[in-house]
Amino acid sequence: MRSASSLSSCRLGNEKEGSRLKREREVESDRDMSESIVPPEVRPKPAVPAKPPHVSAPSPTAPHGPSGLGGGVGVDRVPGSGHSGGGSTLLGYIGIDTIIEQMRKKTMKAGFDFNIMIVGHSGLGKSTLVNTLFKSQVSRWSSGWGGEHKIPKTVEIKAVSHVIEEGGVKMKLTVIDTPGFGDQINNENCWDPISKYINEQYEKFLKEEVNIARKKRIPDTRVHCCLYFISPTGHSLRKLDIEFMKHLSRVVNIIPVIAKSDTMTLDEKNEFKHRVRKELETYGIEYYPQNEFDDDMEDKNENDKIREAMPFAVVGSDKEYQVNGKRVLGRKTAWGVVEVENPNHCEFALLRDFLIRSHLQDLKEVTHNIHYETYRARRLNDNGGLHPISSNNTQESNL
Repeated sequence: MRSASSLSSCRLGNEKEGSRLKREREVESDRDMSESIVPPEVRPKPAVPAKPPHVSAPSPTAPHGPSGLGGGVGVDRVPGSGHSGGGSTLLGYIGIDTIIEQMRKKTMKAGFDFNIMIVGHSGLGKSTLVNTLFKSQVSRWSSGWGGEHKIPKTVEIKAVSHVIEEGGVKMKLTVIDTPGFGDQINNENCWDPISKYINEQYEKFLKEEVNIARKKRIPDTRVHCCLYFISPTGHSLRKLDIEFMKHLSRVVNIIPVIAKSDTMTLDEKNEFKHRVRKELETYGIEYYPQNEFDDDMEDKNENDKIREAMPFAVVGSDKEYQVNGKRVLGRKTAWGVVEVENPNHCEFALLRDFLIRSHLQDLKEVTHNIHYETYRARRLNDNGGLHPISSNNTQESNL
């Protein structure tokens, strides 16, 4: 017979063995369950769309705005979220600098207006120079480039409008041609018709603004720029030129130019330009670009170079000649051809770049913000405010 102690030890051994087997079965069960679970599929993140080539990359030191506006991120369009186009499509680059592209598209749809007036003594080639400036017969009738017919003499103020298109950009160009002055015996107040015309265009714009039901886009006939032609005397400004520019500079942007500058030598031309600048400063005649309108140092440095080059010594011609195997616009003389677009011959190219490429929009802004606002404030102050135009007149004007 076994003793009680041996039975007790045998029972304890069986219990330990049973506990061990139970733990092993639990471990195996956990392992089977873990093997039966399928891990979730890892989906790749959507590719970030490339930044448009016309948008510059943000600076790494520039602070990023909220929601990643400054970082240029790509986001998915959620299907069924109310967006058109169906399906999930990428919106593309997002950044506050894309407003430039939005403004460009909107401006190209609306087009541009630019109105330029030419003023000066008779016989200085004012109409010819404007035709050369825009490489088109924009100033009254002519037979065409290289034609034999001369442009007729201007006897009254006449505005001629043309639509010029280049690179998908449309611009309505209006050239206001004025009759030459200084030929009469009595030239007193000969600037009044031109000043009156300029103010009439401000008045038209002002009346459209105060209409109760005004047009979505008011036609802009205001004169944005006045090219004032100076005779190439080589001495000094005439008294009539001084009085004329003094009156016009109060209502319009004046750009002085020396016409037919090929009649002077290089030394005479430089000396005459310096003398004209001194006289304009002495008599307090402000010409564009004015010093007080420089926005920052960059604008000041650029405009200082332009002011030092004024008045532009130019040559205009609508005839072409063969020079070194190329057709060029120029004036033929006994000793050669004066090339209009050659910077070594005259400053026509500098005037064209200044007027069209770099300062056209600024000319319009100065006209609206300075000259027109001055006229508007004076009119409203004198009359105690303009009364809105009646509904009948409004309907007629809108038609």
